[in-house]
Amino acid sequence: MTRKTPTFLEPSELAARVDDPQLCVVDLSSWDNYLQGHVPEAVNLDVAALQTSEPPVMGLMPGTDALCRVLAEVGIAPDTHIVAYDDANGPKAGRLLYTLAVLGHERVSVLDGGLVAWREEGNLIERQAEVPRGASYAAKASSDVVATRGYILDHLKDPDVVLLDVRSPDEYAGRDLRASRGGHIPGAINVEWNRTLDYNRNLRLRPAAELRAMFEAAGITPDREIVTYCQSHMRSSHTFAVLRALGYTRLRGYPGSWSDWGNNPDTPVES
Repeated sequence: MTRKTPTFLEPSELAARVDDPQLCVVDLSSWDNYLQGHVPEAVNLDVAALQTSEPPVMGLMPGTDALCRVLAEVGIAPDTHIVAYDDANGPKAGRLLYTLAVLGHERVSVLDGGLVAWREEGNLIERQAEVPRGASYAAKASSDVVATRGYILDHLKDPDVVLLDVRSPDEYAGRDLRASRGGHIPGAINVEWNRTLDYNRNLRLRPAAELRAMFEAAGITPDREIVTYCQSHMRSSHTFAVLRALGYTRLRGYPGSWSDWGNNPDTPVES
């Protein structure tokens, strides 16, 4: 399927459309950072509103009704084109894109390079908080892009399903312990999420050909189903967006991620 809405949008493309009434620019930075400067017309959304927790498990999906209320409050309607960015080089924006994918909302883009590229390339910055205009939002959640712990357990030996662990190599190996157990899901392939960023181009994505080569060399091929995970499905939401931009169509994310798997005493672990 060819997507009409680009998964990543260039700053110049956003600058040309920033006054479009069908566009909602969403800044997922902290409130303080938002007030220090943001894209004109951008509304602020706390990424915590897109998640819930059952400690020690973090990064779970809230109920559909709760998500619809959050989206409506910031002015997102079912036909709105959302452009998201954050102050963390993309993972928070990725989490919004992933959330909207679960709700079947396709008209969403991540600002390529985020606020860094926007600022560095001379675009206008505002410091006054934007008042959300409000909207009405209704949707039904789909499980097509969600991988649960049970789903992964059922597919651990399925050669058609690839687990992509986008945490740091130290987290993957269990040297950086962030749950009751360290390591990774058996068979998971490690490609750290920030390897997709080009630090010489204001944190845009690296060229598509380079990204495809990197993922395919690791066994992350578009003919297989890819399940992305990290610690709480923030960094891996960004990777979900990157793979979508590269044309991968069989994608799932694992809400809860390692905070779910690594804190469960009955799940198998490799290190």
